[in-house]
Amino acid sequence: MPYQSFEDLEVWQRGCRLSVAIFQSFESCKFFTLRDQIQRSGLSIPSNIAEGAERGSAKDFAHFLNFSKGSCGELRTQLYIARKLKVIEKSGSAGLVAETKEISAMLEGLRLSVLAKSRAKQKRARRKRLKLNT
Repeated sequence: MPYQSFEDLEVWQRGCRLSVAIFQSFESCKFFTLRDQIQRSGLSIPSNIAEGAERGSAKDFAHFLNFSKGSCGELRTQLYIARKLKVIEKSGSAGLVAETKEISAMLEGLRLSVLAKSRAKQKRARRKRLKLNT
């Protein structure tokens, strides 16, 4: 289903919910640098989706979806480290880690879809130009 705005995208909505959960889970973390970096990574996921969608080109959108996917991997790594440092319980981090994996998969699917639609649109435009020139 086509979307009107990035707010309509389930992956953006889930990214926002994940970011809120990260802020709540780490608000009392005494390791300031770890807390700050985890919160920034979580915040980057939906933020990059929104920025890419607002850029206006499929190429830019796909590029920012890659950034968002990278932030998912970064966040997942930091969650594993937080767990090793006993900043968060394994049970508390398991759901967050699972969500980053699902969001990463959704981002990749969306990126591939955006690129495929862009290529199809370019193909149609080329065929139309060729038809007009003959």
